[in-house]
Amino acid sequence: MPSADSQKSIAWPYLLIAVLSLVGLGDALYLTVQDLTGQSLRCTIVAGCSEVLSSPYAHIGRVPLAVLGALAYFTVFSLSILAAFGYLFARPLLKAVIVAMFLMTLWLLYLQAFVIRHFCQYCLLSAAVTTTLAAIVWVSRLLEQRD
Repeated sequence: MPSADSQKSIAWPYLLIAVLSLVGLGDALYLTVQDLTGQSLRCTIVAGCSEVLSSPYAHIGRVPLAVLGALAYFTVFSLSILAAFGYLFARPLLKAVIVAMFLMTLWLLYLQAFVIRHFCQYCLLSAAVTTTLAAIVWVSRLLEQRD
């Protein structure tokens, strides 16, 4: 049930999170479709997509890591919409998912930089989106504590 103050206004940081999560979802779905159909990716900014996406770190078993990314971004989208409209239970869940995504992003960036030694522009886009989501959550938390 929405909180009483949600009737007055929408929590805009959560709507911003929802919009950004759609960018990440689109990126992850694109990578998933490319992987599952066996199509090659067109890398226009950096030249390491093939090395990153064909590495052993790109799958968990037979499941492309991008599928997990798509599920995570869809979860963030869903929880952020609920949080934006005052469903308070969604806020801690949303924060937990974004923290987990951010930690995974740090791990994947480490792998690209120091193990695979190549970068994928689609992976970097996802890392930028996740980092921005984490920054929004962090700033929102600071602002809530100030009030």
